[in-house]
Amino acid sequence: MKRRIDSSSFEGGQVKELAKVLQSKQLPALVDAEGDRTELPKPIFDMLTDVVEQLKKGSSIIMMPEDETFTTQAAANFLGVSRQHVVDLLEDGKIDFHYVGTHRRVKFQDLKAYKDKRDNERRDGLNELFKEVSDAGKYDTGYTGDES
Repeated sequence: MKRRIDSSSFEGGQVKELAKVLQSKQLPALVDAEGDRTELPKPIFDMLTDVVEQLKKGSSIIMMPEDETFTTQAAANFLGVSRQHVVDLLEDGKIDFHYVGTHRRVKFQDLKAYKDKRDNERRDGLNELFKEVSDAGKYDTGYTGDES
């Protein structure tokens, strides 16, 4: 099963043509060899639209089931941290995991939930810090409007 789509694998304006079709008012449909037409269900249409938008930006797309499991090293790569830090998070109960033999495995959905929570906490912390600094009158961009 091919799970990766690279934007460079399309010829000429194929992605732009797909984007144009997806912008129409009517949901696109699949047509089989006998000419029978099946309209794309809305959730699939929405996902396809997102995929095409990312391809237009030059991004590659990787699709995987939410219950896909990661090794601790793959989880570390996804989070941008060390493997040991991931092991510590797992052992501290901050991310659910299971063993396959003696090896820890993390479901993508659990890893993504942890990442989203971590990112939201960081964003909230930065917003609070900015608010405190701003309220104290300590925020200064240094911009005077004078380019000289």
